[in-house]
Amino acid sequence: MEWKQSTVTIESSGGKSILITDQIIAACPDLRTIQVGILHLFLRHTSASLTINENADADVRRDLDMALHHIVPDRLNFRHTMEGRDDMPAHVKSSLMGVSLQIPVSEGRLMLGTWQGIYLCEHRSLGHSREIVCTLYGQT
Repeated sequence: MEWKQSTVTIESSGGKSILITDQIIAACPDLRTIQVGILHLFLRHTSASLTINENADADVRRDLDMALHHIVPDRLNFRHTMEGRDDMPAHVKSSLMGVSLQIPVSEGRLMLGTWQGIYLCEHRSLGHSREIVCTLYGQT
């Protein structure tokens, strides 16, 4: 069994979910050597999140963002506003969705379903540089 770890930095777009599956795979070149294992992804931020969802139709991303803005609107009377009105709603969305994922690996490939992709969901109004720690564990 082997452990490998890398960090990938992704430039996000403000208030949007972006498909990052290809960037994650590129950041984990040892992935192709793993016969059976797990890829753990950890986002090192409190105002963005990670999720897995449909990757075929871009409307899924738009609808996901719209639903999140509806569930946690910026106009609520949040007290934490030192970093802007969008900061606390971003923290709530991040807590609801989560900042880590575990994905099985088999024969050098992520075992995502046919229509599944990995998303970085940016919850702040402006884009940011987001770091994701990729930890791969498995049998070669």
